[in-house]
Amino acid sequence: MSGGYHSARDLRGPLTLDCDVVVVGSGAGGAVVATELAESGLRVIVLEEGPRVDASVHGQMRPSESMRHLWRDGAFMAALGIGDSPTINVTMGRGVGGSSMLTGGVCFRVPGPVLREWQRELGLEDFTEAQLEPYVSRVEEAIHVEEVPVAMRSRSTALFAEGAAKLGMPVHAMRRNTRGCDGCGRCNFGCPHGAKMSVDLSYLPRAVAHGADVWSHALVERVVTRGTRAVGVTGRLLNGRGGAPGDRLTVHARRVVVAAGAWHTPALLMRSGLGHPRWVGRQMTLHPGFRVLARFDESVRGWQGALQSAYCDAFEGDGITLMSLFVPTGVLGATMPGVGEEHVAAAARIGNLAMFGGIIHDEGGGAVHRGPGREPVVTYRMSPSDRAKIPRVITHMAETFFAAGAREVFIPVLGSRGLDADAFRATDLARLPTSRIECASQHPLGSARMGCSRENSVVDPEGRVWDVDELYVADGSVLPTSLGVNPQLSIMTVATRTALRMRERSLPAR
Repeated sequence: MSGGYHSARDLRGPLTLDCDVVVVGSGAGGAVVATELAESGLRVIVLEEGPRVDASVHGQMRPSESMRHLWRDGAFMAALGIGDSPTINVTMGRGVGGSSMLTGGVCFRVPGPVLREWQRELGLEDFTEAQLEPYVSRVEEAIHVEEVPVAMRSRSTALFAEGAAKLGMPVHAMRRNTRGCDGCGRCNFGCPHGAKMSVDLSYLPRAVAHGADVWSHALVERVVTRGTRAVGVTGRLLNGRGGAPGDRLTVHARRVVVAAGAWHTPALLMRSGLGHPRWVGRQMTLHPGFRVLARFDESVRGWQGALQSAYCDAFEGDGITLMSLFVPTGVLGATMPGVGEEHVAAAARIGNLAMFGGIIHDEGGGAVHRGPGREPVVTYRMSPSDRAKIPRVITHMAETFFAAGAREVFIPVLGSRGLDADAFRATDLARLPTSRIECASQHPLGSARMGCSRENSVVDPEGRVWDVDELYVADGSVLPTSLGVNPQLSIMTVATRTALRMRERSLPAR
């Protein structure tokens, strides 16, 4: 039995399908569930709003092409800051493979302290490192998680590590889902060598080989229920003019799995009138991220080496993790300060720049609201304690680069020019308005949180939506708190647990 990939854009007229399980979303969570269930013999249909772009084609795209074709809204999505909070640019995938196609491939297990918090404060007693081990090992084998060798670190990362060593800060090797990586630094925009084992390469082909059908250009608008049971989904085929919603889509299923991500899963539940209204779309965490550039006298050529290869957890106790990264020069050049000749001169020095990033283990001030159209409106109110971490995370990175010999740093403050050490230390970061601070995220989590009671969560520990039979959620939205590290592997681990538990439950009769 074999399934296949289909594009609803090529159809004319309404489409009605029938299956055992319909999975809404083809990213890290949805692909895992679809594969595990298809391999157990169930008839699975995966619905994806975006296009299917073969990895070999994606790997040949320019960054601007990747952003236009596979990043949601061309990477211009944002969580709107409320009060003393920055507006946060949030990047997500929109295509078969979801955001896994756009990550740096970084793989962290759920940190032990986070699991203990889940057990202590939320009653999730089965979520221990030992009990999750079979699921995380299963994923790590499937996506080939390996440690990035020191030799593959860019000079940018090596310089940060030199500064960190002088300050007594440990720097550790990252683990990523790669096979045959040569350190070309293109992970976020399509690997030219097919070395990043995103789910479009590692999971979905397995699902298709076992009979799953993956439909792209299929927009799901509502979960359909009969009484207290989910029985399918409805939506539109994106076969209208210019890819607009066109003909009707109906999928009848004995089980429904929503895996549209922390941004869109709660929006779909809201439109369907499902889930606890107090918790659906609430307490979203984002890992607000900041980057610091540093200019050295020496040639750095930070694009030569793995995009992400090392991290520093010296400030983990303060809720801060520092992560190596670099971005393609065309993208980096556009971020340089100044206009005209000043901008050209700054961009010309890209070869001397190093970069590092830092994320905050935030408390969950995001909220998803129903918008006037397809996209929800997301707001974010940063807690005072998280707001106080912004100056610290920027300072940690800047001082580390100065310890490594940097001449000046470029901090994530709109309108800021390069600052030498004296000028940086004279800058009162705590008094800067957050409206001037550049902030980004790739890690929305927690908007349909998991818990042990319908009074404080959207899904139970098995991923089932409270009070709705045969409706599951399997994506980052179920993770009940911020992780403080990249969540890809954690999402896939919990999704594997959900899928294998699901396989033990008989499907209802028609």
